Amino acid sequence: MKTKLIAVVGPTASGKTSLAVSIAEAFNGSVVSADSMQIYKHMEIATAKPTAEEMHGIKHYLIDFLDMDESYSVGQYVIDAKKAVNEIVSEGKTPVLCGGTGLYVDSLINGIDFTDDSKDEKVRAELKALLDEKGLDCLIEILRELDPQSVERLSVERNPKRIMRAIEFYRTTGTTITQQNETSRLRGSEFNALIFGLTASDRQYIYDRINLRVDIMLQSGLLEEAKAVLSSDLSDTAKGAIGYRQLKPYFDGEKSLDECIERLKIETRHYAKRQLTWFKRNENIRWINIDELRTTEEQLNSIENIIRGFING
Repeated sequence: MKTKLIAVVGPTASGKTSLAVSIAEAFNGSVVSADSMQIYKHMEIATAKPTAEEMHGIKHYLIDFLDMDESYSVGQYVIDAKKAVNEIVSEGKTPVLCGGTGLYVDSLINGIDFTDDSKDEKVRAELKALLDEKGLDCLIEILRELDPQSVERLSVERNPKRIMRAIEFYRTTGTTITQQNETSRLRGSEFNALIFGLTASDRQYIYDRINLRVDIMLQSGLLEEAKAVLSSDLSDTAKGAIGYRQLKPYFDGEKSLDECIERLKIETRHYAKRQLTWFKRNENIRWINIDELRTTEEQLNSIENIIRGFING
């Protein structure tokens, strides 16, 4: 029998954490994060990591457990997330997956099997040198030629490590990650997932929420956090997170703070658009318009019976 799993997905600033916590409170659950940046310690404000107050005493897994200079793969996430779900189920509770990293969500729910037999340090070093010399767009174009479907997915986050990994996978195995993922799907998933997605009938509503969130982040100390991260000897993944790299020109004296804040808002809105594009391809997602059901209570009321039927069915 497949393990039942409830998921809340959607773009940044759409209210995923609040709804996931409310679901967990209503149905005796715990939350498993699916956010590729909230896994890192000391990256609190930029990643909108939920506070203890926002968690309402609900246990959260896969948040704030990794040092910023440590690498972490999608394959490792799937392993860790499965362990978390199994622990929650063993306690007689309901697992609630929550996050906007589509690659994490899809890989876990669809049962993607990641192999470690496709690593080549020489190829990886060559790609890293190419990244340093010509930039990420060069690698994206290389991957576009090898695996157009993967580049469509991976360019959402513009994560250099994952893009290099996809190229490395092809060069060492002769097959694409897309092909490998499809093979995994044929084996089936161990999860029966009920997925809710947060969106808006008027996308500007989400963009306005993003602009407000950035302002609140700045009031909460984002500048100080960004300065600490950017001045440290940490991984490019951490320094490249949205909320840090857009402020770097300000610290370098190249642009004004207002210019950098506006760039941060623009790039966050672009990221939200890419997240929505990713999730909209999933026909199994039940969408909730947050500009129509504006409070978490209204959203929960609209799906409570669906969840109850899913759990008891």
